[in-house]
Amino acid sequence: MSERPRLTVLSGPSGVGKSTVVAHMRKEHPEVWLSVSATTRKPRPGEKHGVHYFFVTDDEMDKLIANGELLEWAEFAGNRYGTPRAAVLERLEAGEPVLLEIDLQGARQVRESMAEAQLVFLAPPSWEELVRRLTGRGTEAPEVIERRLDAAKVELAAEPEFDMTLVNTSVEDVARELLALVDVV
Repeated sequence: MSERPRLTVLSGPSGVGKSTVVAHMRKEHPEVWLSVSATTRKPRPGEKHGVHYFFVTDDEMDKLIANGELLEWAEFAGNRYGTPRAAVLERLEAGEPVLLEIDLQGARQVRESMAEAQLVFLAPPSWEELVRRLTGRGTEAPEVIERRLDAAKVELAAEPEFDMTLVNTSVEDVARELLALVDVV
């Protein structure tokens, strides 16, 4: 058991199943604290402010960035996303394991500002499976899907930058492996 939990960052291409894996893990282990990101994107059906995201305006996001209140932030598919810094640091100081589920740009920023963070790459079983997941959502316009596929190619190429890779062949297995990495016993 380490003296202080590390920050664990889960990243990977859009559509790989990051949210599904994290939701499964937290259902079994709610003690793992998942940072809630701020975003300028509009809520999808069923998403709640403060639970899934903090939905903010462009002006509010500008202020968070300007004041250094975000551990990382990135623009993706025309929207900005960021991780509030204070909440993450408070949990780590309190000795709680912290999990961030963020994109590649964000993971790179965290690596720069918190070198001790553990970066975990979630990979799809195959490119074909990733394409199926990205096109199967049915919630995005074709040009958005095209942008996501282009971004996914770039994100997959970044896998060597991470400390380890988990392949999402089974949500249950990956959730268990991630739990062990987060160091919850």
